[in-house]
Amino acid sequence: MYLQKISLASFKNYHQAGFVFSDKINCFVGNNGVGKTNLLDAIHYLSFCKSFFSSLDAQNIHHGDEFFTIQGIFNRGTDVTELIQCIQKKNQRKRFLINKKEYDRLADHIGNFPLVMISPYDRDLINDGSELRRKYIDSVISQFDKFYLDDLIQYNRVLAQRNALLRSFADQHYFDSGALEIWDEQMIRLGNNVLLKRKKFLEQFIPVFQQYFSLIGGDAETVQIRYISQLEEHTYREQFKAALPADRSAQFSTVGIHKDDLEFLLGGFPIKRFGSQGQQKSFVIAIKLAQFEYTRTIKGFKPILLLDDVFDKLDDLRVAQLIKLVSEHSFGQVFITDTSESRIRTIFDAMDIDHKIFCLPVLSPEE
Repeated sequence: MYLQKISLASFKNYHQAGFVFSDKINCFVGNNGVGKTNLLDAIHYLSFCKSFFSSLDAQNIHHGDEFFTIQGIFNRGTDVTELIQCIQKKNQRKRFLINKKEYDRLADHIGNFPLVMISPYDRDLINDGSELRRKYIDSVISQFDKFYLDDLIQYNRVLAQRNALLRSFADQHYFDSGALEIWDEQMIRLGNNVLLKRKKFLEQFIPVFQQYFSLIGGDAETVQIRYISQLEEHTYREQFKAALPADRSAQFSTVGIHKDDLEFLLGGFPIKRFGSQGQQKSFVIAIKLAQFEYTRTIKGFKPILLLDDVFDKLDDLRVAQLIKLVSEHSFGQVFITDTSESRIRTIFDAMDIDHKIFCLPVLSPEE
């Protein structure tokens, strides 16, 4: 599977633009601010129905315009093409269509055109709070398990209802244990489903991640991802019962899979505190490449890979190792952004691989 072409209208800094891509390597080069990353974000939209960077779709409408559209034609590799369209108008709901037929639910599109994006913001996985790490693992699993996505969506709805009920109890100075237990039972069932699938995924994912870290970094240190959950020592039901006084005081649910976390370790110590910038960047790149490999295995075809400004903070050896990896047969279509045209040309002049270089803001590709 690969993205054959894309067209943009009023998306971010692009008023009108169109690109025809190589099915292997595509490079966007140019100074900062010309729109390299915005192109990757448009491709991300076509896969995930949303921006990689912004949770508010209306913010991505070109200044002064009333809407944006993104259109992409995907080729399944058998001369079968599919048209994907994203339309966002101001103050209206987002529309997503496949072959001009609108989806009833955006969730039905997730996983049909899998994609992995590696970005400088990935270091936030290490440095930010647990919510970002939970969202990451949920987004990966949801690409190939729609039942997981449905359980997660339902869990978050039930969690919101339970929290609203706890606030209502506090506001009205009364308590109804029976009303709360209705939501407890649903959270227990759905939470256990999500927890088991997260842990099963990590059992298979971690060895692949460790292999990629070794290939990229060449570091002697061992790396590990540890799943941290309140439910490791006690059952969900026991946790709910014990936490009830704290829940009533806080007016929200203090235990559950919405509180779980991932701990990233280098040589047995938290990489957030003990890893260099290069090691941290290698760590998150290895996570994303492992995501690629895992998704490829599950789906039976290669996802699209987006590499946004990945060369920063990497030494020449790590850059060479990374480019060598993504140019091999196990990877499919790759999109790369870089500020240095000469670096990109030097790398690919030495390699016998099909590629296109797009020099921005010039919109026509150079071979």
